[in-house]
Parts: sequence; C-alpha cells; structure tokens
Amino acid sequence: MLTDVYFPRVNGVSTSIRTHVRELTARGHAVTLVAPEYPGVGAETDADACELIRLPSRQIFFDPEDRLVRGAALRSVLERLATRPWDVVHVHTPFQAHRLGTWLRRRTGCAVVETYHTYFEQYVGHYLPWLPAAALRSLARTLSRHLCAGTDHLIVPSTEMDAVLRGYGIATASTVIPTGIHPEEFTGGDGVRFRLAHGIAVDRPTVVTVSRLAREKNIAFLIEVVAALQPAIPDLLFIIAGEGPDAQRLQALAAARGVQDNVRFFGNLDRRTALLDCYLAGDAFVFASPTETQGLVLLEALALGVPVVSTAVMGTASVLAGAQGAEVAPENVADFAAVLGKLLRDGELRRTLSAAGPRDAARWSAAALVDRVEDLYAALALLSSARRPA
Repeated sequence: MLTDVYFPRVNGVSTSIRTHVRELTARGHAVTLVAPEYPGVGAETDADACELIRLPSRQIFFDPEDRLVRGAALRSVLERLATRPWDVVHVHTPFQAHRLGTWLRRRTGCAVVETYHTYFEQYVGHYLPWLPAAALRSLARTLSRHLCAGTDHLIVPSTEMDAVLRGYGIATASTVIPTGIHPEEFTGGDGVRFRLAHGIAVDRPTVVTVSRLAREKNIAFLIEVVAALQPAIPDLLFIIAGEGPDAQRLQALAAARGVQDNVRFFGNLDRRTALLDCYLAGDAFVFASPTETQGLVLLEALALGVPVVSTAVMGTASVLAGAQGAEVAPENVADFAAVLGKLLRDGELRRTLSAAGPRDAARWSAAALVDRVEDLYAALALLSSARRPA
C-alpha cells in the first residue's frame, strides 16, 4: 500500500488505511505500507503487524498539516520495491504515492488499484483561495482523468463518488467498496465520565461532532445552527473534537455569534478511550460536510448508539439511506436547527434512534467489505502474474 498520509496525521484516509491493514494482516496477508515520515515519528513498525516504510518528507506550504515525500527518497525506495514480486499495489492518494505506484507498474508489471478517497474538486479552492475557483475545479477534473487512466482499477467509497468520476469521463474500471468499521471497537466508552472530567453537567443538552477542522467540513454551518438554537436552549453545548487549519476561524465565528460559551474545542482524542467517551457525551451527533466520500464518523456514532442528525450529501447519503438511528436534515440553518431542536427536546425519540444505531452500523462491517477487497486483489494478482517479466 502506498500513501501520502498516515498516522499520526488523523483523517479519514489514515483511518481507512489502518482498517484495511489490520483486516488483511489478520487474514494472513503480507502487507507493506509506504508512508511519509512525520516530525517525531521514526521508521518504526507500528502495531498493525505490517511492514511500515517511512520516507523522508517535507512540509507543504499551503497545507502545513500534511507532508510530501522527497523525490530522492521516492527514487531510492523504488529500487528496493521493484525487486519484489508484488501481487497488487494499492495506491491511496494521488501525489507521490501515485507516482511511485505508476513507476512500479511500469518496472514490474504489477497491477495497480487506487482508492479515490477525496472529492478534490470540492477541496482545492479551500487550500488555494488566491486562485480562481472555477479554474481549480477544472484542473482537479483534468488531473483526476489523468491519474485514473494510469491505474488498472479504481476503488470508490460510494456510488455517489463513482457517479462523479463517470461524469468526468473516466473510463477506468471501478468497484464501489466503502471502508466500513469494526463495530466491536465501538462498544465501550462512558459519556458521563467525559462530562464529569470536563466540568459538563450530566443533564446539559449537548451535541458532538468529530471532524478535521477544515472549511470543507462545514463546521461553521453547525456553529450557526447552535447560534440559532441558543435562544431557546440557552445552556446548549456543542463539543468539537478534532484539529485542523480552520480552528482559529471557527473560534472567532463562535465569539462573533455570541455562543463562545456554548462551543468547546477538544482537539484530537485517543480513538480507543477518550474519543469513545466524547461521542457518548452527546445527546446527538451532528454532521454537515457536503464533500465526504464515505462519512466514517457517522458509522462510528451509530455504532455507539448516539443519535445522528446530518445532511445527506455524497458519501453520507449512502450511509444514511435507510438508517433508523439518524435524522436527515437539510443544509439550511433554520431547518437543521428545527430537526436538531426537536430531537433534543424528545427523549423518547433519542432512545429510539439510539437503539437502532448499532443495527445500522452493523451493515457496514469492515470484515464483510474487505472480503470484496480480497476478491478484487485476487483478480488483479492474476493480471500482475500475466504481465510480470519472465
């Protein structure tokens, strides 16, 4: 597996990769993961029983959270990897990882599958705001066509994202396979413990979101929803777990709307302990990102039995289709606030949604979804074998 991002960088791509690595290694597959080095993180093998190769990297000036593998390191690792008889090379990001994957394809004949994790057309304008938005979207579509043409197969996390790629004119064969979650990892947690630890009254109306703090995640919209509800629910608390470049702007927005005492930022939390408690501290989980290709945090909230209120756009539409543990709300402040306010006032509705959530999440078991990845790998391994030089 090749990627331009991995832990300690916390985001959906890192989580997806780790889910696949753990599932595949547990089944006896040998997995090598090539990822950037991060400051303070050495070239260690992590706890996932895979070979982890960290490559020297540098900071990206317009996105300081992420790293770009240095060209010399890329060429060096190519020589190491090109001597191995890979069954499949799985690329997870479209930058240096994609470049390395296409090099290996040319050198060894191995089949390359790439997961299209990120709806780049909707992201680029947030990271390069000084350039014309329309031109950036056009460039993202053009680059997507070029990148996808250099692979043998695409994994797309949702039917909505697959439709977008077909709209670009991309003809590369694709399979829709979401990442899913391990539901057993979301059975613990103690919301009361989290509230008491942070001085939050156990009966205070509280909503939670878990997200990278970036403009495309639309957290500003959720702060506007809190501001709309605050006159009717003065002690409403909005907990935001996550970090990112938009944190300062979001804090300023909360102050400007007069709800700075109703919004608290908690940064990144340990996924195995404090984050579970944080989810469960909420009477509801709220989400409104219009650019998700999957929406894994919705599945995590549902698995824990936290009632969800969310818009249903792109990947979140797939997650929420038929879900009994969630209420779908429009991306309109007044309408979203009305749906959320009703849920906060109706304890019986919250209990009904809470009971249904784990059943919804069980439909997205990573084990079942990785079965489909295994089948795809097996077919691509035959292609690798046929193309491998004699």
